[in-house]
Amino acid sequence: MNFNLYGYGPPDRRRWIVADLGVTFGGQDTPGVDIILPDPAWIEDHADDILGIVLTHAHEDHIGAVAWLWPRLRAPLYATPFTAFLLREKLRERNLEDEVELNIVPLGGRIVLGPFDVEMVTLTHSIPEPNGLVIRTPLGVVLHTGDWKIDPSPLLGEVTDAGALRQLGDDGVLAMVCDSTNVFVDGRAGSEADVREELIRVIAAQTGRVAVACFASNVARMETAIVAGRAAGRKICLVGRSMIRMAAAARHVGMDVDSQGFISEAQASHLPPEQVLLLCTGSQGEPRAALSRIADGSHPHIRLGAGDAVIFSSRVIPGNEIAIRDMQNRLSERGIRLITDREHPGIHVSGHPCRDELADMYAWARPQISIPTHGERRHLLEHAAFARDLQVPQAVAPRNGDMVRLAPGRAEVIDEVPAGRIYIDGGFLTPQDGEPLRERRHAATSGVLHAALVLDGRGRIASGPQVRAIGLPGEPERPLDDILDDLADAAEAAVRRLDGDQREIDAEVEAAISRALKKAAQRVWGRRPVVQTTLLRL
Repeated sequence: MNFNLYGYGPPDRRRWIVADLGVTFGGQDTPGVDIILPDPAWIEDHADDILGIVLTHAHEDHIGAVAWLWPRLRAPLYATPFTAFLLREKLRERNLEDEVELNIVPLGGRIVLGPFDVEMVTLTHSIPEPNGLVIRTPLGVVLHTGDWKIDPSPLLGEVTDAGALRQLGDDGVLAMVCDSTNVFVDGRAGSEADVREELIRVIAAQTGRVAVACFASNVARMETAIVAGRAAGRKICLVGRSMIRMAAAARHVGMDVDSQGFISEAQASHLPPEQVLLLCTGSQGEPRAALSRIADGSHPHIRLGAGDAVIFSSRVIPGNEIAIRDMQNRLSERGIRLITDREHPGIHVSGHPCRDELADMYAWARPQISIPTHGERRHLLEHAAFARDLQVPQAVAPRNGDMVRLAPGRAEVIDEVPAGRIYIDGGFLTPQDGEPLRERRHAATSGVLHAALVLDGRGRIASGPQVRAIGLPGEPERPLDDILDDLADAAEAAVRRLDGDQREIDAEVEAAISRALKKAAQRVWGRRPVVQTTLLRL
């Protein structure tokens, strides 16, 4: 996720702009958490000094946190038309549309926010209207690239404005804050035009239903799948809310992605297989997305089986490998042919710059300082080393929370501010170290025991304890019920060892039961489960 702060001025009068405010997504280590936000606590204390939030493009890892966190920052938003359209939808979902100042900036536009003069420069990426930010200040110019690549034939939008970048380099760039995603990949990312040619060929060779799984935000890829499907005589069905929303956003800014219209899911289910192309969400194995539901056979309208094909025109995001593999196995069990970029490398290209493109950008901008961003730690360090190889005088690879002074003087980390995470858990914002998730992780790995006990008015056991288990095994030689009876005996013995005064205190009784059950469980299963106790008094 991306959340970048640029400050100018002495600490007591410093003014800030925010570049992007995105999310990342939960994984196996965050059970039940789908979306993770950056924690804005530090800059929230300086919210009155934020002059604006400037968005480079509409990917979730750049805009997904805006609607959640805007009430804590309350700064004006600035975005180009396509990004603004999707932002407005997110704000509407949070009932903020009429409260937030959303300023639409034309492509190539310029905004002045206090000491910051910010110009949008056109780049290419896997979504419409990707912008680099040229941030001019009295102490120098910073080029914040956002996400980008150099695509000579982007299909949608303009090519990278190399002329503007060269002129920027001629005028002088203090620092470039630059995408590091593909720094380990030699060569160039490739063009969307080449993907179109390959998808046309691959789809034409299929005889059954065809589903294309790609990122909904990659509108060029969406259009390519549509063009390829129609070239094969197929009607197009958008499957998944994100696909429908992105198509609406593209239409809003004048992109012609549905000149012949789309068919509904119900219509697609009744047409001959060779006449249907499904454009689906869920390429990363997301459990509630369209493709996972198709793989499970739980989609209300769409069924795929033997003779049908699913084309994965997307990359595997690190961390999603297991979910994708499991979904692909479920699809294969149904007799569906899977087509990925392993067998057909031409059906996907990255939206991020490889090493030759990075070298071009450094040759154009010629910054005095390289600040790698957008990648894991190893990516940032490799990018910094690569920049030095390209004769960039200074390179700093910051960690999350590092405050880097760019000027005056040499670039260096001068402070570290809190940079935690906030989880969206069941619609609630919760801290990353919150008790609910800790308990859920504990229960997921160690199981749950529940004990119920009734004490009479004199503190004597009237009933129980009864012990029940969730997520803990037994075996034929020792059934779970027998194990739980033994655990109940251990809990009863622990209660009987308490003196009369202790039995009058609920917390003492519950703690004794918990200790006894965890100790017994450790002997049986080698783990200490979550213990819950229900104590009733007559």
